[in-house]
Amino acid sequence: MRPLHIAVLAAFALAFSFAGRAFAADTFTVAPVTLTDEKAVFATVESVNVVPARARIAGTIAELTVRQGDRVERGQVIGTVGDEKLVLQLRSLDAQIAGLKAQLAQANIDLDRAQRIFKTGAIPKQQLDQAQTNVDVASNSLKAQTGQRAVVEQQLTEGQVLAPSSGRVLTVPVIAGTVVMSGEPLATIAEQDFVLRIRVPERHARFLKVGDPIRLDGEAAGLAESDQGTITLVYPRIEDGRVVADAKVQGLSDYFVGERVRVWVSGGERRSFVVPAAFVTTRFGTDYVTLRLADGKTIDAPVQRGRDAALADIPEGIEILSGIAAGDVLVRP
Repeated sequence: MRPLHIAVLAAFALAFSFAGRAFAADTFTVAPVTLTDEKAVFATVESVNVVPARARIAGTIAELTVRQGDRVERGQVIGTVGDEKLVLQLRSLDAQIAGLKAQLAQANIDLDRAQRIFKTGAIPKQQLDQAQTNVDVASNSLKAQTGQRAVVEQQLTEGQVLAPSSGRVLTVPVIAGTVVMSGEPLATIAEQDFVLRIRVPERHARFLKVGDPIRLDGEAAGLAESDQGTITLVYPRIEDGRVVADAKVQGLSDYFVGERVRVWVSGGERRSFVVPAAFVTTRFGTDYVTLRLADGKTIDAPVQRGRDAALADIPEGIEILSGIAAGDVLVRP
C-alpha cells in the first residue's frame, strides 16, 4: 500500500504543478507605464512653398494657357505678354543695321582704293589711315546695333511667362488683355511637396519635436484610418498664440490645398496603468477586472476604462483610469 500512496501523492503534486503554471499564465501584475497624451487638432493641407509666376516685361497679356487647378511643369509656358513698342524698336534697329552694313561696305571699298593709290605714292599715309578708321568705326557701329537688336529679341522672348516650379496652379488673377507691369504675377503655383500644417496652442510648444509621430483621421482626405505622419519641422515663431509645425504624410492628396484634416499630436507624457483587453469584462455597461486577494480568493472590481493603449509588450492594451493600483494581480476571467 505504501508504494501506491507514494504514487497518488506524486500524481497530486504533478497536477498542482500544472495548475499553478496555467494560473500564472492567466494572471497579470499591474504596474505603471508611461503614456503619451494626445491632443486632437485640425491641420491643413498646404504646400511647402507657394511661388508666383511673374511677368518679366511690361505689356498686355496676349494669351493664358492655364487655369486654376491645372498641373504645370517647371519651365512650362503659362502665358505670353506682348509689347508693341518692342516690335517697333526691332523694326527701327533692322533699318539702322541695314544702313550700317551699307556704310561698312562703302568704307571697305574706299579702303581698298586708298591702299592701291597709296602704293603709287599719289596720296599721303594720313589719308590711308583715315580710310582704315572709317572701316573700324562702321564695323563697331554695326556690332553695337546688332547687340541692341539681340537685347530687344530677348525682351520679346521674355514675354513668355514660365512656371518657376512644378506643381498645381492655385490662382490666376488676370485674364487675356490685361495690362501688366514687369514683376506682376500672372499665376501662383503650389509646389508638389505637400505637407500637413499643424497649429496648436503655445502651451504645447515644448511637447512638439521633430520626428514625433502623429495620428490622423484621413477619411476626408482619402487616407487610410491607420495612416500616420511624422513632424518634420517646428517653426520657431509663435503666431497668434499658436505653434506651427509641418508633418509629412505619405499619400497625401494635393488637389484641395487648404483642406482640413483632424490629427492627434503629442501633448506630453504621464504615468498610468495599462492591462490586456482580455482581463477586462463588461456587464450591464460597467467594466470589471478580477482581482486576486492576498488569501488567494478573487473578486470582481469595477474599473473606469480609458482609451486603447497598444504597447510593445501589450499589443491589445486598455488604459485603466481608476479601480486598480500598482502591484494588484489580475486574473483572466
